[in-house]
Amino acid sequence: MARKNSSRTGLGRRSLLWLLGATLLVPFLGFASRLVQAEEPAVVIPAPALDEASSPGGLQTVVLAGGCFWGVQGVFEHTKGVTAAVSGYSGGPKEAAHYEMVGSGRTGHAESVSVTFDPKQISYGKILQIYFSVAHNPTELNRQGPDSGTQYRSAIFFANDEQKHVAEAYIAQLDKAQVFSRPIVTKLEPFSGFYPAEDYHQDYLVLHPNYPYIVFNDLPKVENLKRLFADAYRDTPVTVMASNKPSQ
Repeated sequence: MARKNSSRTGLGRRSLLWLLGATLLVPFLGFASRLVQAEEPAVVIPAPALDEASSPGGLQTVVLAGGCFWGVQGVFEHTKGVTAAVSGYSGGPKEAAHYEMVGSGRTGHAESVSVTFDPKQISYGKILQIYFSVAHNPTELNRQGPDSGTQYRSAIFFANDEQKHVAEAYIAQLDKAQVFSRPIVTKLEPFSGFYPAEDYHQDYLVLHPNYPYIVFNDLPKVENLKRLFADAYRDTPVTVMASNKPSQ
């Protein structure tokens, strides 16, 4: 199983082949990034026929899991209407919500991103459309790209019955239309808690754009967001780092 880093430096355990290849390609990362972005497949999917009504109550939050949280967070940090995207863990107990423990695949958690959004600017359905289209591949079971294990599963941790209903209807719509070559395996799980990941995991794509894992696996997702959802893309990301900065 390929693993992301487990150290605060951001450089950690990977397979020998991955590390060797990445090391050899570091001088050419700018070119490689452009090449991979051009070739990265993205699925154009229709908007949901059923969407959540705009709520007068203010901001809403949904927790989404789709493989490594670095890429999912990066996509939604670049999405207009999103006010916060925080990497973390959902689906397991609080006491086990730590990277090394979650990485064992035995805690029940999934690497997740808590996405808070303003429904006056972007709908829940649009969030799901971006999630299914560019943030991850919803047809991969318990894996995503080079990462495998239940902690990398595709899952929506719905906050209420309306979120569940919209997600169920959308998955059925996409499967019926056969927009993917295989059935969607995304699990719908009731929200039971979200535990923010360690500080060094936050804003990882923004802070480490030249890290090989980010270049090959995650930057293409942001490029696809910009290309396929130009109306929802923002160049300046909303980051955890910025939101935690003390006001002057």
